Order: sequence, then structure tokens, then C-alpha cells
Amino acid sequence: MSDIAIKIEHLYKQYRLGVIGTGTLSHDLNRFFAKLMGKDDPYAKVGEVNDRTQKSTSKYVWALQDINLEVKQGEVLGIIGKNGAGKSTLLKILSKVTAPTKGSIKAKGRIASLLEVGTGFHPELTGRENIFLNGAILGMTKAEIKAKLDEIVAFAGIEKYVDTPVKRYSSGMKVRLGFAIAAHLEPEILVVDEVLAVGDAEFQKKAIGKMQDVSKNDGRTVLFVSHNMASIEALCNYSIVMNNGCLEFNGKTSEAIDYYLKTNFESTPIKHYTNKGNEHITLHSISVNKNSKAIYIGDELEFEVTFELKRTTKTRFDISLQLLNEKNVVVATVSTAFCNYEIKNISEKKQTIVFRLQNTWLNEGYYSVIFRLVENRANRAVYRGDDVLTFEIKQKVVQEYIKTNGILRPNVIVEEK
Repeated sequence: MSDIAIKIEHLYKQYRLGVIGTGTLSHDLNRFFAKLMGKDDPYAKVGEVNDRTQKSTSKYVWALQDINLEVKQGEVLGIIGKNGAGKSTLLKILSKVTAPTKGSIKAKGRIASLLEVGTGFHPELTGRENIFLNGAILGMTKAEIKAKLDEIVAFAGIEKYVDTPVKRYSSGMKVRLGFAIAAHLEPEILVVDEVLAVGDAEFQKKAIGKMQDVSKNDGRTVLFVSHNMASIEALCNYSIVMNNGCLEFNGKTSEAIDYYLKTNFESTPIKHYTNKGNEHITLHSISVNKNSKAIYIGDELEFEVTFELKRTTKTRFDISLQLLNEKNVVVATVSTAFCNYEIKNISEKKQTIVFRLQNTWLNEGYYSVIFRLVENRANRAVYRGDDVLTFEIKQKVVQEYIKTNGILRPNVIVEEK
């Protein structure tokens, strides 16, 4: 069909665990002779599903399995899924960073990709030189790039540093420049991975506005991966949900988000993660309302954290918990710094602290917690643990009703005056 920008048919991608490339020479020869004889790849029959929760018993894993998808011209498609679901692999195949094991992708027009911070940049070249380099890769002439140069530099906000080598840019500057190049050099298809999360809130808002603009006004196709459900909801009319390398849902964004949240949270209302950390800290456990089987609107929240600092220094550390709702929007942050509580800087000794949140009127829904160990003086996180805890807040009275919008669900009394 003429209005189809991307057509994906029976797409598979298999990786050999612990190996860069296709494996050994013998594997490559076996594959070659099988292809010569018109037979299937002999190693495509022994792979496993890409499920990170299960211990692997095979040397092979399917990162993608039988993906079939059509994306129309001018459509902004959201791609939703947990880490390891296959989202980035799909975009890498579409961007021709890697090749599929089986199946095909047909794309109409030039593709500009923003997959990882600094992708496509030459670190020794300046920002200006990288703009011309990326434009040339997309097949644009020098005159076409020059006409867009000022607009790209202004959007990225790097006027003062445009003639500085990119290796000296911060990760946020690289993302701003990378997105500005990808969006302004007029590709027919724009592919954006989670990298926008590195940018500040103001730039994220500007980037989402630009993606809406290129889709509605210019008729270009956008594929957008994000864990932020609010961004997906604001930008995309249609979305797909991926899980363990498979496409599980394809439809309206509101329905896709509901499906994703239901399948990822409903079976485990309270889920604790233990024994995480790095060279600075071991996070032994974190729990919410430890002895409760359910948490209801209006309940006091009690987060219990057991940890162990790895070494003694003169540095003062703080622990913060960032509370996110089901759409990955931060609803609250609590920290020992806010409470004037000083963590004992003792090496290799378990400590337990409790954050008690009183008068909590969070709305019903699913929540997750990000744990951060922060170096007090520099205000720098030396350890971050994402989704160390997930839990659900329920309504006390079970009845037929429409779920109220908003983050808060206060206890409201109405009376006649």
C-alpha cells in the first residue's frame, strides 16, 4: 500500500550468548551450507525466549520472535515494554545497525535514528562538523545542510560550543544535538529510543513538540520508545507492547498502556527486590508496609531500607527514594537530607532506616521506587537502583465507579452551608 511507511514481516533476531558476532567459523560454515541447500538456519531451532527472569539452558536466545507490523506514513508509533523486551533490537534492525536472523523490514524513505547517547558522532570532530557528517550520511547536499545549520544549533542550545569537539560535550548536550540533527535534516522516518530521558524536562517537552510537528505538519513517521507513559500518551495515537521478544499488543495508545500496566503489575501487587548495589553500597532489602498484604488509599506508607556501606570515608551520604506512578511520573521524593537524618558512615555493617510518610492520599494505581545513594557534598548519585520496589494502592470499598484522574485522592467532606 502506498501509505505504508514501514512493513515488518515475520521478523526474528537471534543472539548467541556471550559471543560478539555470529559465533565460531564452524557455525558460519554450517549456516552457509544450509542456506546453499535451501534449508533453515540449523541454529535457529535451538534458541530460547528472551526471558530475563529465567536461567538460560541454551547458548542461543531469541531477542525478537515473529514480529509483524505495519506503520503508516505520518503516524507516531509508541513502543512500550520492560527492559530486555526487544524494543531497542527492533529499532537497531530498522536502523540497519544489525541484521535480522529471519524475516524482512521494508521502509519507505530515509531513516534518522537516535538510539544511544552520541550515536553517529565522531568525538574528535566539532558539533558543526558532526552536523555536516550526519547530513552527508543521510544523503543530503552541503547546501541543504547549511540551510538547516542555524536552526539545528539553536534547537540544541549549543551556540557557544558548536565549534568545540563533541568529546567534550556532556551526555545531555550530545542528546540535544543528536535529536536536533535527526529531527531537522528531514528524514522520512525518525526513530527515537529512550535517550531523551537523559535531557532535562524543558528539552524533553521541546523534543516531544518537535516530534508532533514533524508528524502532523510534515507527514513524517516517528517511532518512539519510552518508559514514560505520560510522554507516550501525549505523543502517540497508536502503540505496541513488547514482551520477551514478542509483540503482544497493537492498538490505541490508551489501551496499550492499560494492557502493559495490567500485565506487569497486577499479578504482583507488592514486589520487593533484594541484594542490589555496587562498590559503594549493598542494598539488602527494601519494603513498604512490611506486614501488610494490601495498601489502601489514605494508608500511612512506611518504607524500610536495610543496607550496608562498603567503605568508610569522610564523605557524608544520603539515601533518597523517588516514588513514581504507573506512567513513570515522579510523584514524590523523600531523602535523609530533607529530614536532617545523618547516616552512620560505618563500613561492612548492616543498617536499617525507615521512611514514614504520614497523611498519604495517593490515588489508586501502581507505583515503583528508585533508590539513590547520594554523595552529600557534591549532590552526586554514586548508586541508583531502578524499580527496587513496586506496589499497588487500592480503593478500600469495592464498587462500580469511574477511576478518578490525578495523582492525589484526598479525603473530601462535602457539607451544606
